[in-house]
Amino acid sequence: MTAFRLSTIGFLASAILSALCTGATAAPGTASAAPAESLYKLCRLIKNDDTIRPYSHDLYSGTVKAFKKLFPDAKGTPAESELQTQANYRCMDGEVLACFVGANLPCAKMNAARDNPGANEFCKTNPNEDVVPAFATGHEAVYSYKCASGKAVVTGETWALDKRGFAQKLWAEVPRR
Repeated sequence: MTAFRLSTIGFLASAILSALCTGATAAPGTASAAPAESLYKLCRLIKNDDTIRPYSHDLYSGTVKAFKKLFPDAKGTPAESELQTQANYRCMDGEVLACFVGANLPCAKMNAARDNPGANEFCKTNPNEDVVPAFATGHEAVYSYKCASGKAVVTGETWALDKRGFAQKLWAEVPRR
C-alpha cells in the first residue's frame, strides 16, 4: 500500500510540475529538470515529495550555495558538468533540497532494514570479515555490518535519517537567492 501511495504522490507531483512549467513536457511518472520558480512553487504546494529530480541550471546559484553548505572544505565551485551529473533535488517541508551523488553519497531514500540480504550473502563466503563493503549491503543501507561465523552482524548506523527516510547530512536547502 505504501508503494502505491508513494508512486501516486510522485505521479501527482510530476503532473503538477508539468502544469506549472510553461512549455515543459514530461512523461507521467518521470522527473524532469524544471525552471527554478516552478520547482519552488511545486514544493510549497505539495510540501513533501520523495521524487528525485535532476539538476536544473535555473537553480544554479542556490545549488552552489547548498553545495558549499554540505561541503564547506571543498576548494572552489563545482563545474556545470559536475552539477549536471551529481546534483539532485526533492521537496521536503515545502522547501527545495539538493543532494550531490558521489561514490558513497547516496541521494536515494535509505534502506533502514536491519536484515540485509547482501550482507548475509557476503558473510557466507567471507565468514569473519571485519567490514561488509557497501557494494554488498547497497550504498543506501543505513547500517554497517561485520561478519561473525558466516552471519551479518550490525556494527552501527552509517546514516542518520531525516523524517522522510533520506540521509540527513547529504541534503541541504536550496536558497532562492
